[in-house]
Amino acid sequence: MAATIGRPMDREPDFLRKLHEELSDARVWVDRALVLGFAALAGLAVVLLTLLADGAMDWFLAQRAQRPWLALLWTPALTAAVVWATRRWFPGAAGSGVPHVCAALDPRVPPHERARFVSLRLSGAKILAVSGGLLAGLSTGRQGPSVQVAAGVMFAARRFLSARSGVSDRELLVAGGAVGLAAAFNTPLGGIVFAIEELSRRIEQRSSGLMLAAIVVGGLVAVSAFGNFSYFGRVHVEMLAWWSQLLPGALVALGSGLFGGLLARLMIASATGLPDRFCGWRRRHPVRFAAGCGFFVALIGLISQGAAVGGGHHHTRELLAAASAQEHAFLTYTGLKFIASWLSAWSGVPGGIFGPALSIGASWGADVAAITGSPHLPALIALGMAGFLAAVTQTPITAMIIVMEMTDGHAMVLSLIGCALLASLVSRMVSRPLYATLCELLVQELHARQPTPPAPGRH
Repeated sequence: MAATIGRPMDREPDFLRKLHEELSDARVWVDRALVLGFAALAGLAVVLLTLLADGAMDWFLAQRAQRPWLALLWTPALTAAVVWATRRWFPGAAGSGVPHVCAALDPRVPPHERARFVSLRLSGAKILAVSGGLLAGLSTGRQGPSVQVAAGVMFAARRFLSARSGVSDRELLVAGGAVGLAAAFNTPLGGIVFAIEELSRRIEQRSSGLMLAAIVVGGLVAVSAFGNFSYFGRVHVEMLAWWSQLLPGALVALGSGLFGGLLARLMIASATGLPDRFCGWRRRHPVRFAAGCGFFVALIGLISQGAAVGGGHHHTRELLAAASAQEHAFLTYTGLKFIASWLSAWSGVPGGIFGPALSIGASWGADVAAITGSPHLPALIALGMAGFLAAVTQTPITAMIIVMEMTDGHAMVLSLIGCALLASLVSRMVSRPLYATLCELLVQELHARQPTPPAPGRH
């Protein structure tokens, strides 16, 4: 026993020595400052995307209110223009952006190829393309694209870091993606969990504190710009007997899992392509197909009086403020928003699914309240948001925390996690994981473009 007392692992930390080690190398502190500085820039990029995207949607709604039929021409034309420009100049900016960050993190992707999926150039293009899609009046969100935008900004920091910084490209990408989600939703904890649950299964111990600090700094930039508020306000939930919520809560979770899984399956099929007439036409004439999708989305916008376009945040806030479920158009908005979101994604315009998924889930929660006659409308709306988002993304913990932070619904934490887990389980029976499948498709396309090496012995 005496021989083991002097081993280094048994000694208490020497404070003065540790302090000297920390202060002796100025370059380490420069690297840390660079990481935090780029995290702040990533947060600012998301703020810019938020302002442009929300401004574009507000402009479209204002024009639609004055000349509603003009959208039947405006939406197809601008949708086609955005798809043409994206395919011609910025193909890496297509889609929601989350699969692109996952692809950049894939170990099969060589380091020099990561710029195909995340870069400053793609971040700028993504901001413009997403804003263009909302200016057209499509049913897309900006939160998923925020992940790629912020990851591209953070990834640029690698050029300035020293070799002994201890920060890898992978950690910059994970932190950047988390900053994007945290800043987009004003949910720092949700960003951290998303980084672990979706983007990375592990965080290096040597720099985990710095990466978490970077996520917090990026989130604080958004808080400074928009204020520390709950995205959808506060959900007031009374203490209820569990059996009074069991039936409606189960209906919300099962329906969210079924319809959310169906939406994910349709989006995967749209991206991978099927041997049918529509997918064949899309492969041959992608710009014309985008215009056709835009026309039908504009038609849905007319039917819903503009409620089923955009991210759906305005409609969700109105539902939470409603006195009862009778003020909600039963099943109408849910179905129209579902179709509009699928067509918008199928068109090829860059845009996310987080916002529409939350809106569809909120509407489904209101539908269940109307079906069961439950007086607990806000609680069922919050459950629907968590359940549908968990079903589409199959990230239940992230979905629960995002909804909890956005609605300040801490009193519902157990109900939210139960609903999210059940919905995600049902979704897995219906569809493959959305982001993982699209990421695999991107990696396969990258390898398909690589030249085949010559056979040994041939010249």
